Amino acid sequence: MTLLLMAAGRGSRYGKLKQFDGLGPKGEFLMEFSIYDAMENGFNHIVVITQKDNVEFLKNYLSPKLPENIKLDVLSQELTDLPDGTEFNGERSKPWGTAHAVWTARHVIKNPFAIINADDYYGKGAYKNASEFIKSNENKDAYALVAYTLQDTLSEHGSVSRGVCKRDGNKLHSVVERTKIQKVDGGLTDTDSGLHFSGNELVSMNFWICNPTIFEHIENDIRIFLENKENIASGEVYIPFVIQKMLVQNETTVDVIPSDSNWFGITYADDKEIAMQELQDMTNIGEYRTPLWPVESV
Repeated sequence: MTLLLMAAGRGSRYGKLKQFDGLGPKGEFLMEFSIYDAMENGFNHIVVITQKDNVEFLKNYLSPKLPENIKLDVLSQELTDLPDGTEFNGERSKPWGTAHAVWTARHVIKNPFAIINADDYYGKGAYKNASEFIKSNENKDAYALVAYTLQDTLSEHGSVSRGVCKRDGNKLHSVVERTKIQKVDGGLTDTDSGLHFSGNELVSMNFWICNPTIFEHIENDIRIFLENKENIASGEVYIPFVIQKMLVQNETTVDVIPSDSNWFGITYADDKEIAMQELQDMTNIGEYRTPLWPVESV
């Protein structure tokens, strides 16, 4: 089983590359805890998508830590990596988005895989449930989403963007991105749309479980995206949008799987202290060893 970590973001709200900030008790990156939890639940192939300048650094940093039976691929998300017959000649400072990041791995992933953000902590239970779905799923067109409760995914330091889910039973009906959810007058409001939320809604934190069939769909969406010249300067192709389109066209089903875990992330610089304390507390009670990796492997 493969775990794909998206680590090519620019960290605009955080102020620096938060993927490489030492948050663990021994300075571990947050993604290291995700890799550790995934390995404990049977994942044996780690794929990290990052910026070109960070590829060699991450290879050299992660390779000595991982057991010999764990395959590691570190890939660069390139603006020039586009479908055959398309091209990009303009100027642009940021990547093409999360769907393009996933598409970057099309040559190295041949089996079912999970997708996560490298700068989020998802919890041990999430990987256990993801692993069980992958092992039991025999339908190449059946995907899954490990979902979290909205009120458990907020930041005390500003608004957050969340994909709010609607379900038919345990099947995902739709996921709509709400870009500025925050606490307002004791409630939760998306200040962009004006919609109010109870906090009990399930949301996507980009923990998707896909099959390699996703790559063809992403490629088609990238082609369509590039046809609109207004997208070139700053538009992005998002993985939830690709999957939503597949749902509408009846090309996939998506099981909504409870995370059975706590989530936390570092959207803002002030979130760092909370994340560090969470990791320290879990280490103190024995959920993680310290150092995280055996000394002989680093």
